[in-house]
Amino acid sequence: MLEGKAVMGETDMKQTMKEDALSLASKALDCFDVTEPTQIARFIKKEFDSSYGSGWQCIVGTHFGSFVTHCSGCFIHFSVGSLTILLFKGSVGEPAPRTDGLANLDSIVK
Repeated sequence: MLEGKAVMGETDMKQTMKEDALSLASKALDCFDVTEPTQIARFIKKEFDSSYGSGWQCIVGTHFGSFVTHCSGCFIHFSVGSLTILLFKGSVGEPAPRTDGLANLDSIVK
């Protein structure tokens, strides 16, 4: 388990989901070399999709920036050694406003 080795960044996950993320990261690092961040990300993403439903995104690397929209309670960012792991479930934003002149029609039809 990575509890003592992981440096936690931001998270809004419940404790059990957070523990799952750390446990899966540990398993991924046992299976793959740190030089294979794509394989590590794929492993974690597929396991979270299986356990918590589809739509999870996982980014693993040493130098990256991010700005994401995520579902509440579905975000974790932590580091293990030289690797940083970002795991989140994507969130659908507000629908774009209609530009076809039919915006008022939507409220009439509902």
